[in-house]
Amino acid sequence: MPPSSPVPGPATPGDDRLAELRTLGEQLPRFVRLVHALKAGQAAEGRAALVLLFPLERLGPMRQGALAELVHADPSTVSRHVAALIEQGLVQRVADETDGRASRLVVTDAGRAALGQVRAEREAHLARVTADWPAADLSALTHLFGRLLDDLAASLPTEPVPAPVAAPSREK
Repeated sequence: MPPSSPVPGPATPGDDRLAELRTLGEQLPRFVRLVHALKAGQAAEGRAALVLLFPLERLGPMRQGALAELVHADPSTVSRHVAALIEQGLVQRVADETDGRASRLVVTDAGRAALGQVRAEREAHLARVTADWPAADLSALTHLFGRLLDDLAASLPTEPVPAPVAAPSREK
């Protein structure tokens, strides 16, 4: 008896798209593994904290909880990283103008210098990796990768998932 596989029919444009999506779906986990491997080779704990400087510089002072939400990280992890950044003098806490009980995180001059160093190292590495690429290929990748990241970010839920509600107490 012959195997029960479907007989291939004529290719349709949708088949090409599905094949490309499947390939992209397989490439994304590889990309994530490569990013993790690159981070592991660069004193990961210190680098993880430095990554928090990027949104603080780009978006300005913000509360620690908002930063944790923005980077989709556990608040306790962000708290530990922020403590390290403060200890290194890369970030400082300032009073929140709208709520004196709260504070906001601000990048210091030393933090901006550290960001400059991280950027320079990252750009040098990417320059080495893409040295043989035509400028048009690098431009196309930059544009399309940015578009993918924007669309992936837009597909995330805008509201944080609410915490489970505790059962009402039975006080009398």
